[in-house]
Amino acid sequence: MPPLLTPTVPGTGPGWDELVSRVTANLPADAIDGIWVFRVIRSGGRDWGTAVISRIDGDRRRIYTATFVQTVKGKRRGAFAANLEELGSGPLEAREELLALVPRRTDEDDPLVAVPIECWFPPAGADAGSDA
Repeated sequence: MPPLLTPTVPGTGPGWDELVSRVTANLPADAIDGIWVFRVIRSGGRDWGTAVISRIDGDRRRIYTATFVQTVKGKRRGAFAANLEELGSGPLEAREELLALVPRRTDEDDPLVAVPIECWFPPAGADAGSDA
């Protein structure tokens, strides 16, 4: 049986793992209160992924898109690029209005899928090994 091209759980897999690493280098994980992802698109030997992130910053909510392109075939296999961009901010209660600012994919009706925050940012100590 051939290997799966994309993970079955949205927002998980090697490209997402690297993106999470890059996001946490720029945003405090404990302030993130929502994560949504589009399905990864594979084209031209590359995987393209997009996540939408909601972050609480004092009395404001900030909405970001985090994107990655990972080369999975060819001479540049393993190459990775990521981008984090703030789309807007507003009062804490304006989450739905701010999420409406997220550009939708024009080539298909691909919905955003919520990802549990713990999937990207496990609680402290959750991945600690045994004390042996």
